[in-house]
Amino acid sequence: MITIKSEEEIELLRKAGEIVGETHHYLEKFIKPGITTKELDKLAYDFIISKGATPSCLGYEGFPATLCTSINDEVVHGIPSNRKLKNGDIITLDIVACYKGYHGDSAWTYSVGTIDDKKKYMMEHTEKALFEGLKMVKPGNRIGDISHAIEEYATKHHMGVVRELVGHGVGTDMHEDPDVPNFGKAGTGPLLKEGMVIAVEPMLTYGKRNICILDDDWTIVTADGEPSAHYEHTVAVTKDGYEILTKR
Repeated sequence: MITIKSEEEIELLRKAGEIVGETHHYLEKFIKPGITTKELDKLAYDFIISKGATPSCLGYEGFPATLCTSINDEVVHGIPSNRKLKNGDIITLDIVACYKGYHGDSAWTYSVGTIDDKKKYMMEHTEKALFEGLKMVKPGNRIGDISHAIEEYATKHHMGVVRELVGHGVGTDMHEDPDVPNFGKAGTGPLLKEGMVIAVEPMLTYGKRNICILDDDWTIVTADGEPSAHYEHTVAVTKDGYEILTKR
């Protein structure tokens, strides 16, 4: 069921989103060759707790960490470990924090040291695809308008659109209705209304869109080994557009 949030609820979601944005900003300076993803995870945990929030991913359906740390061909749900980041890697940090029962959710892809042009291209155009989708967020439009805008931009720039993973509503649960796919037909799907809160999150690949899951039952990778990027903001639908709740 799609819920319309009250002003009071949106204020709590705004605070949760603010904490997530601050966590991204805090971690960015640590993303350098030699740091482990487990070290980044500990930094994120301590920072979120210091802000009076809790990490939403930790323990969610058995997930063992605060962050999802997805490197290079890993699309989503990479588990922090003793793996050290190397010069030329890209890493997506997917961060979700809960503040007084309400969640903020944002993923961002970062470069580690100097990266090649392929990865630069992926990052630039996946981030732009996110904002193409967000342009469609306003009352009277439909979820399919967001989906179509992302797919159209990605296709124009010769990137694969992962279809098995989608954006979603956000509220007292990390994942709520409606689903927000990154592909689809304009003018279809649920109607956007003021007070809805959704996470829009294109997950694009440099090669084909096919994915597979690793033996840890969490980490999803591109089937062809090509890199992937992932950008996500939680937004509230306003009377004339949208407000980014997970500002960086």
